[in-house]
Amino acid sequence: MKAIDKVMDAIDIETYIICSNPNEGKQLALQLGYEMNLGEIDIMYEEFDGYGMRVRLRKYVYKPGNSYPWLMNQPNNENKEITNG
Repeated sequence: MKAIDKVMDAIDIETYIICSNPNEGKQLALQLGYEMNLGEIDIMYEEFDGYGMRVRLRKYVYKPGNSYPWLMNQPNNENKEITNG
């Protein structure tokens, strides 16, 4: 099994992008994800300070509702009852 198969949900990349305004920073952040061959990414955090922008990009490996390969080898817990005691 590959390490990426053990990622629970997403991978975040945080960096500082030199840009002249927040819109340019967003465009460059999305372009960076494309250039890194990440496919669809989300910008989770952005802070422009006049010289550039701190950004956190997120690439979802598994979105909610996906089949998680790392659960395939887990014991079946369907028949266990939870009791308040």
